[in-house]
Order: sequence, then structure tokens, then C-alpha cells
Amino acid sequence: MIISFLLAIWLQSEAQQKTYCNPVNIDYGYTPIPNFSQWGRHRATADPVIVNYKGDYFLFSTNQWGYWWSSDMIKWNFVSRKFLRPWNEGYDELCAPAVGIIGDTMVVFGSTYTSNFTLWMSTNPKTDDWKPLVDSLSIGGWDPAFFTDDDGKFYMYNGSSNSFPLYGVELNRKTMQASKTRKEMYLLEPWRYGWQRFGENMDNTFLDPFMEGAWMTKHDGRYYLQYGAPGTEFSGYADGVVVGDSPLGPFVPQSMPMSYKPGGFARGAGHGATFHDKWDNYWHVSTIAISVKNNFERRIGIWPTGFDKDGVMYCNTAFGDYPTYLPDGREDHLISRFTGWMLLNYQKPVTVSSTYGSYAANHAVDENIKTYWSATTSDENEWIQSDLGTISTVNAVQINYADQDVEFLGKSLGVYHQYKILESKDGKKWNLMVDKSKNTTDVPHDYIELPNPVQTRYLRLVNIHMPTGKFAISGFRIFGSGSGEKPKVVNDFMVLRTEKDKRSAWIKWSPVDNAYAYNIYMGTEPDKLYNTIMVYGANEYWLKTMDKEKTYYFTIEAINENGISTTFPLLKSE
Repeated sequence: MIISFLLAIWLQSEAQQKTYCNPVNIDYGYTPIPNFSQWGRHRATADPVIVNYKGDYFLFSTNQWGYWWSSDMIKWNFVSRKFLRPWNEGYDELCAPAVGIIGDTMVVFGSTYTSNFTLWMSTNPKTDDWKPLVDSLSIGGWDPAFFTDDDGKFYMYNGSSNSFPLYGVELNRKTMQASKTRKEMYLLEPWRYGWQRFGENMDNTFLDPFMEGAWMTKHDGRYYLQYGAPGTEFSGYADGVVVGDSPLGPFVPQSMPMSYKPGGFARGAGHGATFHDKWDNYWHVSTIAISVKNNFERRIGIWPTGFDKDGVMYCNTAFGDYPTYLPDGREDHLISRFTGWMLLNYQKPVTVSSTYGSYAANHAVDENIKTYWSATTSDENEWIQSDLGTISTVNAVQINYADQDVEFLGKSLGVYHQYKILESKDGKKWNLMVDKSKNTTDVPHDYIELPNPVQTRYLRLVNIHMPTGKFAISGFRIFGSGSGEKPKVVNDFMVLRTEKDKRSAWIKWSPVDNAYAYNIYMGTEPDKLYNTIMVYGANEYWLKTMDKEKTYYFTIEAINENGISTTFPLLKSE
């Protein structure tokens, strides 16, 4: 009877999980390469692909010694697999893998500059049930991508270079040999499109920009070839798109990056893949940059995506690292999936059990995934406490662990986090709000949607067990609604764009007294403001992403823990 009662509570809790929050909470492996860990060992993956196969979602990414599947985009189940070559005892690790569907078969291929990587096939990928389709795919290719057209023809795209374009070719479905010589698809044009310039500040001072991560989507008879640029290390890492009437072009670029998130907690939205859910809504999965312990320290994000009535491909990343509704039916992704649960503790007071070195407590609430607080140990009962300032409604919490003095290299199975979250209205009487003391899973970006909202002021995260390293947190993020007033509309919003370089602009506005952040919306048509930049703690932004040949339209909204202001009247910049 007791077991049935507990099971009913557990099932009710699971059924209530209707939201997710980026970065995606999966058991990311640690970098398998020692010389990639010169500033400390750390988790890392990137270059994700999700495909909808037989009603389930399958996620592959770089250097994970396996992959994940999910039936609901909430719980991801890891399938451990080293893609062994049948003809030797070594193994090839999947780097920037290609995943395709041919009929009822899934095929997987890893990046290679040679012709010695096996093309694998499976009709039962929920288990480690794979066979070689082609022992060594002779065409090879780095950052490959597969595409099956409606007529059954099968294509491969590839390329990762700051000198050469993306390439495409049709493959014979029986032999998997190229039917013709590869054809050039598209080469970057940073002289025109500002967002394609290399560097955190898009100034091209260090290297020329890289183009990589091809992906093809067909929609309403047109072909949308997506690509990542200008570099995976940067906040401005994005996916652009070129559009054509044939799978091998010619293609015409969309001026704006399609998948783009340069601001906020989880930054970067490049080198990804577009997939559809069970209700035929489009989603885009892509790479999030951290780039602290190594340039290739990265995570994964998922964003609502779609095509407007004019065939323009867009990706909705506004509030893209806040709680977002999961799919549950046919939706219009031009309408935000954001829950409206605001961040309640940005730069609010924090107290901790201990502090290691310069990893200060406020780093856990500064909305910067690159910075973090660390306790001096990983001992049970190390803790961090956040004061919301006033009693507020809490709907969800996200705990983002940081890698301080971790010891793992590669994939470690069977590791787990355990913790508790206590809440208090007065800082004296405490109640248990979240109990993960018996958790047996690895949850580096754990997101908890509460079954019922909680009215409280103080939240304390108490460590019980760490899988490795010290108890360290890059983001103790608390979401819900405050008890104060929403911010007022922004005043004196200006976009200063000069003739010297029309790819760039200096954006300024008067700060709003009770706002902690702003969303800048922009686009090349007044009704298509599809790119968003979230700015915390500032009232200016240096924008370097524009198409120098296009007119742009802008607006801005102010954000605080109580809600969002109305937007500023549309501003035109020629």
C-alpha cells in the first residue's frame, strides 16, 4: 500500500514536468584528451545532432562514447557505445557525428579526414545494436551531415575550415559511393555579414572565421542548408542558413544568423541540427560555449524553431536559458515558449559555508556560466544560500555545477550528484523543498520544476555528494515571480550606425531604475525581429552582426524579477 502511494506521488511529479531549461541536463562526459585539460579537467561536448526516429529523440554529440535517447525531451537515457571498427581492436570516437535516416534505418558516421571510419546502421538504437553498413566510407569528411530527400536520394555535406567552403554530394544508397565529385555549397562572406567575423568581439584580428557544422532541412519544397560560424569558442557562435530550390544549390543566404544567442547565462547557439517533434514542430539543438578551462569546453541547448509564412527560417532564443515549455501539441514557435517565470536572484545577497580561493559566492548569481563559486571541499553539508530580498513565488530552480579540481577523463558511468534544497521565509525556520539525497544520476545542470509554487524568501542548496571535485556552482538560478512592479518602458533607445562600417552599430539606452536586464530585438523587416540579445547590468551594446547592405529594425524591453516591460517603439536603422 505504501509502495503504491509513493509510486503514485512519483508518477504525479513526473507528469507535472512540463518545462525544461538550457543548458540541457544530460550526463556530459569529461574531455578524453589530457592536453585539452591544461587549465583543469572538465566536462565537454558539442556539435549535437538530434533525430526523431520511430517517435523517440536520439541525441549524438562529440566525444561521449555513446549517445542518448528520450521519449519526451525531459529524461535522456544514455547508451554506452564505443564505435568499434570490426577489423581491429581500437575504436573511433565520434567527433561531430553525422546521423541520418534511410527508410527504417538509422545511420551514423564520425568525422574523419581519411576513409577509414565505419558507417554504422541500426534499426534498434535504444540498445547497443549496430552493424557496419560500409566498413570504411571512402568519401570521408569532417563535420559531416546526412540528408534523405523525399524522392529517396541520399546526400552528404561536410566541411570545417577557415579557408574552404562547405561541400555537398549525392551518395549511391546501395554502395555509399559518391555519384559525382563534391560540389561547393557556400563560403563565408564576412565582408558583408558582420556576424561571420571571427572572435569574441567579431574583429577578425586573430584568425579568419571558421565555417562548419552543416545540416540540411527541407520545408515546403525548399532546401535550407545550415552552418556554424565564426568559431565555437565565442558567445556569438551561431548557425546561419542559405536557401535554395535544390539539395545541392545554388543557395541564397539569409542575412541574419538563424540560431543566435550571444547574451545571457548560456551563450552561443552554433553547430547544431534541426529536428521535428511528435507534433511536427521544429526545434534546433546547438552548441553552448563555456571556454574557460579550454576553448572547447561546451554544452548543449535546444531552442524552438520554425519557418514563417514567407519561408524565412528562424530560431526563438529570447529567454532561451529560462524555463521553457516542452512540446505537447501543435504550436506556432513565433509565439514564445517561455513560461514567464523570471530570474529571482540575479546579483542578490549570497552566503556560503566556505569559499575556495577567488571563486567568490556572488559568481553563482551573476548570470555568467564562465564564473563560479567553489567551496573549499566536496564534503557533505557544504552549502550556498540565496536571499531573494522579499517573499516571492518560486516555480523552478536550476543548479549548474562547475568543474573545480575534478579528476575524471572521458566518460564515467555510475556517477551521481546528491543534495537538498531548503527554503525559509525568515531565514530561521527551514523547510525541505527539494530532496535529491537518494539521487543516483549525474545531473550537472539539474533543473527542478516544483510540483506546486512555493512562497519563500531564502533558498539554501546543501551538498550531500559530488561525483568528483569540489562543491562548485556556476549558476544557482531561482525562477518564479517577485512581489514588486514590472519595469517601465525603456527611454532614449538609440542605434548609432555609421557609413564607415554598416555591419556594426553602437546601441545605447537610458537605464530603467528597477530593471536588471534588457532584451534587444532586431531584424531586417519590421515584422521579423528574429534575433535577440539579452544584456545584463548595462545600458549599451556594441553590435557587430549586421548585413551591411540591409536596413534593420530594432526594439528593446526591460526585465526584472517581477516581469517584462512593454517594448520601445520600433526603430529603423538604414
